[in-house]
Amino acid sequence: MDSAGLIKGFKRYLALERSLSKNSVEAYISDVKKLHQFLNQDESSTSILKLKLDDLRSFLVWLNEFNISNTTQARIVSGIKSFYNYLILEEIITVDPSELLETPRIGRKLPVTLSIDEIDKIESVIDLSTLEGSRNKAIIETLYGCGLRVTELLELKLSNLFVDEGFVRVIGKGDKERLVPIGQSALKFISIYVNEVRVHVNIKPKNEDFVFLNKRGTKLSRIMIFNIVKDLVEKAGIGKVVSPHTFRHSFATHLVEGGADLRAVQEMLGHESITTTEIYTHLDRQYLRATITDFHPRQIQERNG
Repeated sequence: MDSAGLIKGFKRYLALERSLSKNSVEAYISDVKKLHQFLNQDESSTSILKLKLDDLRSFLVWLNEFNISNTTQARIVSGIKSFYNYLILEEIITVDPSELLETPRIGRKLPVTLSIDEIDKIESVIDLSTLEGSRNKAIIETLYGCGLRVTELLELKLSNLFVDEGFVRVIGKGDKERLVPIGQSALKFISIYVNEVRVHVNIKPKNEDFVFLNKRGTKLSRIMIFNIVKDLVEKAGIGKVVSPHTFRHSFATHLVEGGADLRAVQEMLGHESITTTEIYTHLDRQYLRATITDFHPRQIQERNG
């Protein structure tokens, strides 16, 4: 079977057996076509079925010549591995040359965070004289005060607020429940919203228990939360790319900077692995480095010449 036939069969496999979306299928096919392009640079091209590990390593070197990022290269390697896995499944080949092919290392991108002053500045532009303003203040306080994901905020229910104990029950990824401490500031603004604003909303059936509602009396949407944050950030003149998730990152970063135990932060964020939480220790080191740069006498002397 020629390469075109193999790629056509792979495409069918991705769409029918793996039920991938059209865009995902096209991405995988594009990866394999890049390998095909590499093999057809000269007349003595090797069959895609006869490649060895060294050939695939040469392919990665070739990709590097085009200044393709490590992230993109990692995705291409994933596509190539899936292609050869398909060939093994179909018994077209018996040895997978991509099995030991290493994925390029991807540097972990540190998330954007906000300082306490920036969060205060964002909250200061909220118009508390409006019904939406009281709700939005409570939303920002809850995002930052509990480190919630957007979906967790949207699904937050009145029945899951334990005000006297200072906890909220959160339904996280995979429907896993966790208890998260909630500060007095967040509780205060939730109370104002619930008791002074939400009581006047004509709540639609099946939405009675959700904390945050739109003016039509139904649960807020993800896009609405993103738009609320975007609008407030623009009004506050914050020059960072800020999303609702930025408040979660800021929550965790400020805890770590304050000396919180990493396991406790992991528990509050609902991270499956401590490795995910450890990124905030990198942020903390940046903070410490910046502190030395800004305040150490020797650094100040260097700056002042």
